[in-house]
Amino acid sequence: MSIYTRKGDKGTTTLLNDSVAKDDVRIEVNGEIDELSAVLGLARASLGDEALCVRIEQLQRLLVSVMAIVAGVTTDSDNEFATAVSQLEHEIDEFEDKNPHFNFVVPGKNMPNAFLHYARTKARTAERRMWFMNKMYPLPEVVMQFMNRLSDWLFCVAEK
Repeated sequence: MSIYTRKGDKGTTTLLNDSVAKDDVRIEVNGEIDELSAVLGLARASLGDEALCVRIEQLQRLLVSVMAIVAGVTTDSDNEFATAVSQLEHEIDEFEDKNPHFNFVVPGKNMPNAFLHYARTKARTAERRMWFMNKMYPLPEVVMQFMNRLSDWLFCVAEK
């Protein structure tokens, strides 16, 4: 099977065996999430902290599940996302206990900091596009919560 299908030459692509326009909001959202995962890959590649790399890879794998849900795959992953939200909140709370004052920051202290902040901004963009999509194709509330907490978590990790 070839990676190219030539369907894209006419401005369409396949989404769950349906042909849709390449500018369909679901394709746009999955593109944003895909970019976020790629930036998280850059962050992982620049980090020296093995535990943090493992954690980021876990989050990337959850993003693959988000992409499936965006595409319309029915899953039983609500518990998985609820657990992820709780875990992200716990980790954010630990950071805030040590750093109680929120400040706007200028990213770029080093490469990991820059990549993590870039990922944070991509997470926020993906979340905004998901809220737009949610008006037409409702998404599980817990998935929306996960995306919101993910960007907050990325801020905290970048500023550690």
